Amino acid sequence: MRDLSSEDVVGALHRFGLERDRLRTAQARRLGIALADLDALEHLELPGRLTQRDLAVRLLLSSGAVTFLVDRLRAGRGWSAGSPIRRIGVPHWSRSPLGRSCLEVPELDRYHQSMRREAAQLSPTARSVVADFLSAVTAHAADATAELQRRKARQAK
Repeated sequence: MRDLSSEDVVGALHRFGLERDRLRTAQARRLGIALADLDALEHLELPGRLTQRDLAVRLLLSSGAVTFLVDRLRAGRGWSAGSPIRRIGVPHWSRSPLGRSCLEVPELDRYHQSMRREAAQLSPTARSVVADFLSAVTAHAADATAELQRRKARQAK
């Protein structure tokens, strides 16, 4: 096992974030969609269901903007090669909560499967340490986002 400094870990996390941003840009371009659309799809990949209001909060969009985005995703508009999204078991979208069980996106599924394979190779202790670390830095990112939103609201007044 390597002896890494905290700066090494932060640097590795930063490089991961940058490379993931590049991957997301490449995915969006390949699908012919906007990054906001890909953001929505990734939120819908998480377990559980979201209302459009929940999705608007997560994406920092107005309710009107998220309605337009969801309608666009549902209709498959803007996809370069036809919509890779498939509805699963939801006959009426308009009032149904959104969620992973409603969508199938093979391009995102392959990436997530590779992450699961990597996580499975870690020991239970290592998985716990990594999960705790990621939960903590996720909370810090959420706090920083909330602070930026508060500053924006104060400046708008």
